[in-house]
Amino acid sequence: MKVIICGAGQVGWQIARQLSGEKNDVTVVDNNPDLVRRAMDTLDVQGVEGFASYPDVLAKAGARDADMIIAATHSDEVNMVTCQVAHSVFDVPRKIARLRAQSYLTAIYSDLYRRDHMPIDVVISPEKEVAEAALRRLAAPAAFDTQAFLGGSAQLMGISLDEHCPVLNTSLRELTDLFSTLRAIVVGVRRDGTLFAPEPDDQLYAGDDVYLFLHSKDITRSLEIFGKTNRKQERVVILGGGNVGLGVAQALEARTERVRAKVIEKNRTIAEKAADALERTIVLHGDALDSEVLAEAGISRADAVLCVTDDDKVNMLSAVRAKQAGCSMAICLVNDPSLVPVLAALDIDAYINPRATTVSSILRHIRHGRVRNVYSVGDGEAEVIEAQVLSTSPLSGRRIRDIDFPEGVLVGAVMHGDTYMKPAGELRIEEGDVITLFSLAADVPEVERLLQVSIDYF
Repeated sequence: MKVIICGAGQVGWQIARQLSGEKNDVTVVDNNPDLVRRAMDTLDVQGVEGFASYPDVLAKAGARDADMIIAATHSDEVNMVTCQVAHSVFDVPRKIARLRAQSYLTAIYSDLYRRDHMPIDVVISPEKEVAEAALRRLAAPAAFDTQAFLGGSAQLMGISLDEHCPVLNTSLRELTDLFSTLRAIVVGVRRDGTLFAPEPDDQLYAGDDVYLFLHSKDITRSLEIFGKTNRKQERVVILGGGNVGLGVAQALEARTERVRAKVIEKNRTIAEKAADALERTIVLHGDALDSEVLAEAGISRADAVLCVTDDDKVNMLSAVRAKQAGCSMAICLVNDPSLVPVLAALDIDAYINPRATTVSSILRHIRHGRVRNVYSVGDGEAEVIEAQVLSTSPLSGRRIRDIDFPEGVLVGAVMHGDTYMKPAGELRIEEGDVITLFSLAADVPEVERLLQVSIDYF
């Protein structure tokens, strides 16, 4: 597949890394020569310097025979014009644009993106994706990572094991025997910085980060088995009243169960805008690093603090200050992945990586086969892919034990009609089933082959 990626920032670079690693023909376009040079030096990609919306720049990038264009520059307008030029001049079949401004995302203006208007096939909103990720973290405070699959029937949960975990030094095979009715499976383990797909005889140790794939109704029981409890979040303080913080506060207000939320925003204009948009949420104008402002927001009694300003260091330091003041849980927005290893030492419970959430959204629309959902795990180390099994797929009609999955691939669950099925060797995959697969990054191309259909692309 030939893909042009416009914008070589964090999101563009990550998408280029994943697609080029899967032997796709990737060209990166950016008007910053340093970013283009970095992409060409570190990845197996071609690079073109220039403005992505210029027809001659797209022509130089090979738009005449491109299969897809991903517009992920820092400008919404450039991304939109890029897709228009790709459609009108070069007839590129698939166009994805990242748009930030909320006005472009309002449902009543959705006709704007029709093929005869502004032809964008998929619109990705980073702020919306990050707000949804923040809500998932709040809903599962015992987990450092979580994502819904199978229409909400299943969850991927990342939990850190400490020395108090009751099932340490127990093999996964024994766990399956001990809790045979539990609809949960360990699909990934990160140990000493390395993520791998475990085998049945592997044991779990203190310090492991474990990725569980489980039925949503078995979350509480599963967490108890691993020595965790899921506390109800009734008081939440949100640091940052921009699009992400405002989106989270509005979602909390819309919930049927009452959640008391307070927002702290340093910029007066943004704080006033948030106050006008919210009905029950108190908005405070002040610095998130100011102890007096945090005290006024009742941080010592808060069940969680969500730090989503546009400054990583402010998020981290304010999270530390909130925890020291007595807040039970701290969740940070962190753009710079090199800061992630520091979070545990600072007693920060969970983090949200905007790049990872945006990349997951884009990958969902890139993968071959009838893919319904994709989640990028860690720093692009693995993916969880949800897809429907079609008649021409090599999976159809075969038992799991007879399918030659790569070592880095595990089945998380199978949905047969409305029935959730925990994977077992004798389980037969049928046409129409929806399957979820955990795959290390190196094995994603083989997973795509297994999900492939004869009429190649969807």
